Amino acid sequence: MDKAKIKAFVDRCFNDMAGAMSAGLVYVGIRTGLFAAMAQRGPMSVAQVVDASQLEPRYVEEWLNGMAAAHYLIYDPAALTFEFPDEHAYLLASEGTDHFAGGMFHMAPALLAVAPKVAEAFVAGGGIHFEEFGDDGIYALDLINRGNYQHRLVDYWLKALPEVTAALEAGAAGLDIGCGVGYATLALATAYPNSQFVGIDLDQASIDQASINAAEQGLTDRVRFIAEPLENLPAGETFDLITACDCVHDFADPQTLLSDLRKRLNPDGTMFVVEPKASDRLEDNCHPIGAMFYGFSVFHCMTQSLAAGGPGLGTCMGPGKLAALVQQAGFARCEQLDIKSNVNMFFAVRA
Repeated sequence: MDKAKIKAFVDRCFNDMAGAMSAGLVYVGIRTGLFAAMAQRGPMSVAQVVDASQLEPRYVEEWLNGMAAAHYLIYDPAALTFEFPDEHAYLLASEGTDHFAGGMFHMAPALLAVAPKVAEAFVAGGGIHFEEFGDDGIYALDLINRGNYQHRLVDYWLKALPEVTAALEAGAAGLDIGCGVGYATLALATAYPNSQFVGIDLDQASIDQASINAAEQGLTDRVRFIAEPLENLPAGETFDLITACDCVHDFADPQTLLSDLRKRLNPDGTMFVVEPKASDRLEDNCHPIGAMFYGFSVFHCMTQSLAAGGPGLGTCMGPGKLAALVQQAGFARCEQLDIKSNVNMFFAVRA
């Protein structure tokens, strides 16, 4: 064996384990408000961080040490201070923005908590149902997506489809399939007051939260959320816009559901699909984002579909498979849109 390759792989193993521990520490820093307490404060002593955060001193001290070791904080050994740079705060102390990265770190404990059950599924089959991820899983998905839906869906993404925005401005009917806690639906309703929207998700807890969000935003007159299958909508109810944000790869029965969506789409309507940015070829996905997505797939997306008897398309389904699925469902066109994103790809699907 090549000793240099062994040494390199040992380093990789330690780096990956360090990354896992760092992800846990970042999660704690976001959840407890430690990052927020340090943002735009410059170098701080342990005592100053404790005072700003009002948290237990010994935990704070060890968390600071770990985050310094992982280079999330800058440590000054002469002054014994820790600094949270503005460039890091931009990503981790910016909840509600379109550049907040904290949702990824909230996913880590939610996903790894089911790892033992996923390992059992490797042997026995089946998988993990969505509700088994609990409120933490719902909240993590919300944190990952909310900023994009509130700040990019209308102001950037849909600008690639001017005919869609014109229809919504005039007054149209929209359906958000797999709506989760509803922020994409509500962003559309807020931007287009002449239009009506329906959000559907099979998870009752998510729909309950979506309904609360709609009430808080005063949008219940133009938005309704339903925790039922698509076929339970009134016969003949059709839509000018259907949005499917980060969910097609999760479908338990993608062919049937896409076929039903095709029947619900008006002849001149558009289905706007957002999927994780992945290539059809494995060799093109061998990078950090790809590795993250395959982990999300095994511990969340693929396993949910398999748990429900589905095909387990997986997070890295790729544009080729999506195009084949919608074509088989009766759609005539699937156009990949030129919208820049590090983690998402976008499609306009038409009848």
